[in-house]
Amino acid sequence: MTKTINKQQITSDANLAEIQKFEKVNTLIHEDADRASYFVATEIAKLIKKRQAEGKMAILGLATGSTPTKVYDYLVKFHKEDGLSFKNVATFNLDEYYPMHPKSIHSYVRFMNEHLFNHIDINRKNVHIPDGNLHTSDIRPFCDAYEQRIQDLGGIDIQMLGIGRTGHIGFNEPGSSIHSKTRLVRLDRVTKLDAASDFFGEENVPQRAITMGVGTIMAAKRIILMAWGEGKSHIVKEAVEGKIRETVPATFLQKHTQCDFILDQAAASFLTRVETPWLVGEVIWNDFLIKKATIWLSEKLSKAILKLTNEDYNEYGMGNLVAEIGSAEQINLKVFNQLQATITGWPGGKPDADDSHRPERALPYPKTAFIFSPHPDDDVISMGGTLLRLVDQGHEVHVAYQTSGNIAVFDDEVIRFLDFALEIEKGDEKLKTKMKEVREFLNNKKPGQIDSSEIQEYKGLIRKGEALAACRYCGVKEAHAHFMNLPFYETGAVKKKPHSEKDIQLTVDLLNKVQPHQIFAAGDLSDPHGTHRVCLQIIYLALEQLKTSGAQWLKDCKVWLYRGAWQEWDIAAMEMAVPIGPKDMQRKINAIFKHQSQKDSAMFPGNDEREFWQRAQQRNTETAAKYNALGLAEYEAMEGFVQYHF
Repeated sequence: MTKTINKQQITSDANLAEIQKFEKVNTLIHEDADRASYFVATEIAKLIKKRQAEGKMAILGLATGSTPTKVYDYLVKFHKEDGLSFKNVATFNLDEYYPMHPKSIHSYVRFMNEHLFNHIDINRKNVHIPDGNLHTSDIRPFCDAYEQRIQDLGGIDIQMLGIGRTGHIGFNEPGSSIHSKTRLVRLDRVTKLDAASDFFGEENVPQRAITMGVGTIMAAKRIILMAWGEGKSHIVKEAVEGKIRETVPATFLQKHTQCDFILDQAAASFLTRVETPWLVGEVIWNDFLIKKATIWLSEKLSKAILKLTNEDYNEYGMGNLVAEIGSAEQINLKVFNQLQATITGWPGGKPDADDSHRPERALPYPKTAFIFSPHPDDDVISMGGTLLRLVDQGHEVHVAYQTSGNIAVFDDEVIRFLDFALEIEKGDEKLKTKMKEVREFLNNKKPGQIDSSEIQEYKGLIRKGEALAACRYCGVKEAHAHFMNLPFYETGAVKKKPHSEKDIQLTVDLLNKVQPHQIFAAGDLSDPHGTHRVCLQIIYLALEQLKTSGAQWLKDCKVWLYRGAWQEWDIAAMEMAVPIGPKDMQRKINAIFKHQSQKDSAMFPGNDEREFWQRAQQRNTETAAKYNALGLAEYEAMEGFVQYHF
């Protein structure tokens, strides 16, 4: 039933029947979103070519949002480079906000034009998108006509879907009927919260939308649902393995005979065959899988690792592991020692100490530690305790702020800072004129409108000042704070440009200048806007370029990935855990407080409405509590890291 290229392989195809006991819909796991998107685009291209050979139309149901964008990129590439024609294609989009003018920057009409239609040879008469500009009295007749047009063309051949955090497909929110058709719906609060960043505030998100119904989607001949990233992993598990229920509309897809869930490894991470493959069938045990399974069993039974018995392992499908290793005691001790070795109060290495069982080497001392921070506050939010420890222990700490973070500053902050400047320079006529222009622009600014280049600069300066204040508080020299302002970010909008050679070269040049012994980078890939993901990819490409060029300093450099702003590493994955005491936890929070423009209310809170310091504190204390529950020492809090081996 299911193919996977996941690294945790089940030993035999005979176990596919076991997978079916858990997964109730066909599920394909790809290594990353790019490869998964290529697969989907190829499937669509095959359909188009097949229909062309038959002299027929190919009918596509299309989705919007960040998930399908790479699919559209590949389709455009197939058209321009391989000659794939779309003249025999008709499309029906899933949904549109209501009310919504088609020329609005938030319109799905504009989205589809920018990502696909403007770049291919499709006949515009064959493009169908729900009309968000209708009078309310015209919506029902429009929806009926939309359904009829789909039927007149013979039905949808392939329907593309994403999946919302509540399990909604299209805008079919929890409670939608499996028989529902195209209609006007009211949006769930969670959906509006998730869309808030695109509209620069939840208050600007439309209350309603026009969407294809679940019944309309289920009538498609084939359905392809795509999901990328860890942020979708929980709802993917529910949709694939859970019971069919109206509260999670995506579970209805289990009833479709030709439905595929196309996932990257991160989105598939909570599926049983990935998270706990020993429950599915025989596995090939390695050190990581043994560690992961033992921690899982300890948490499942609420037992410290050293208390687990042979019977415990046997009862939960790991009898073959006990047989292979010898006894529960041997397994327990092995994993306990592995976990113990990850804990260190010396993230830069402890000088004059045996470092054979420590995450970081003792020498050289002091080290040059280089921290990449995607936004101006990620360093202190995600690894503030470790940053403070590095400074306190005498290491030379540099922080590179990869982007300006300017779009996350509220408009009123600009007025406040300019007011302050006017109070200082009361007679400055040029400043008064500038203040008048800024006020006029902001007073007339529409929701989601891109700021002028000057206002973008002012917002960037506000965040720069806050980052410098945090550096001073932590003891990082101001000269060691590097503001990279990577070009991919500077669009003034939530949507960013793809990274370029310039982004990579700026990173290469800075690393060559500093030549650090340690690099810390954000591996927090659940960032809902993708900035962390792009920033990390730039670092990876820069390191590869440095390696290829033979940079000698790189041979003595370790790269550590941190998390914490959106989620934390799994305990089994952590290779370094830095304890944080109560005093340092408060110091970390104080450093986060230096970012005043993000205090109380962030522009882009994601799916967690709490302040970032509250999230960070909870994640750090939870990590410490998990270590303690496994039978290790009790700490106030911990920050976890995974080493990147390049």
